[in-house]
Order: sequence, then C-alpha cells, then structure tokens
Amino acid sequence: MDAMDLDRLPLRERKKLRTRQALVDTALELFTERGFDGVTLDALCDAVEVSKRTFFRTFTSKEDVAMAPTQDLWGAFLEELEDCEPVAGQPLFDVLRDALLAAIGRMPAEGWARRVLLSRRLAGRTPSMDAHGLAFCDRTSRAALAVARRRFALPGGEELRARLAIDVLVAAFHRAVEAWAEGPAPTRDHLSSALRAACDAAPGSLTLAVR
Repeated sequence: MDAMDLDRLPLRERKKLRTRQALVDTALELFTERGFDGVTLDALCDAVEVSKRTFFRTFTSKEDVAMAPTQDLWGAFLEELEDCEPVAGQPLFDVLRDALLAAIGRMPAEGWARRVLLSRRLAGRTPSMDAHGLAFCDRTSRAALAVARRRFALPGGEELRARLAIDVLVAAFHRAVEAWAEGPAPTRDHLSSALRAACDAAPGSLTLAVR
C-alpha cells in the first residue's frame, strides 16, 4: 500500500499497518545480517519494540514474516480474482494472468521489490522458509480454484484444467521472478514485464518438440 492510500485509513488501521511493515522490514534486515536461525523471535520483537502478542496478531511464525512481501502479492491476487469482470469466452489463464498483473500493480512502488529480493535470498538458504512457501502456494492455488469455480461459469468436469491453468500461472511467476531477480535494479514494473513474457511463452512450451 502506497503512502497516499495509507493516509486515507483510520488512525488505528494506519498504526497496525505501520507496525506490520516495521516487523517485515526489521525481520528481513536482521535475518539477512545474522541468518534466519540467528535471530530469535524475542530479538525481533525487541528490535521493533512490540510484544510477542502483537507479533502473533499479525504473523504466525518467523517464516511468515520473512515471506510476507510475496504472500502480500498473492493475497492481492485473490482479491483481484474475486473482483474482476472477465469477458465471456475469455480463457481462464488470461483472467488469472491479468489478476496477478493487477496485484503486482497494487504493490508499493518504493521498497517492495527490494523486500521480495531479500525474502527470496533468505528462502534459498533456509529450508523451513522453503517448506512454508510450498504450503502457502498450495493453499493459495486451492483458494484460487475455489474462486474460479464460484465466480466463473466453468463447464462441468473442467476442474482439472482449471487447476492446471493455476499451476501454469504459478510456474510462470516463478520463472519470471528468476529472470527479474537477475536483471539490473529490479522494479515492480520490470516484474510485470517478466511475468507477461513468461505467460506468453507458456502455450509454446506445451508444443516444444525435441530433436
């Protein structure tokens, strides 16, 4: 959420969101500096000057706070999928892609890309974060399928293809993030471009012939 949007919220909500962001930023900095296992939950809460009770009102674990930048994106994706108004006959994959692109556009222009990169690097060397990410991905995919079933008049017996469309989107996102992270000064807009390219390549991957 950008600063202008934040200012429109009631004071109590602004405080909660600022505390949440402070926890995310501080966690990523401390985990990067000392290692994920080198920072206790007590140390993190002390650094932000909040109680563990406040922490657990917002996050379920250290893994949860460390992966918040990407999880926020997928939460916004589910909201966009719930609210979108696709054209009749539009391929489900295109609806999913557009919802994810809209979600990326909702992420803060300042700071979010750096948080994603820090979180990604931590996950690469922290097995518990990797496991947390897999569980989150499965929950999100199931939630997206539930939205698709409820909101879009999918033909009967098409649940397998709908789930595969979601899985392909997730795979395209991961490949997009890989390309994006290796580029110079990654930004939110660069990630959108990388996602478009990965999604455009998806149909051709199914017909790619071997020699």
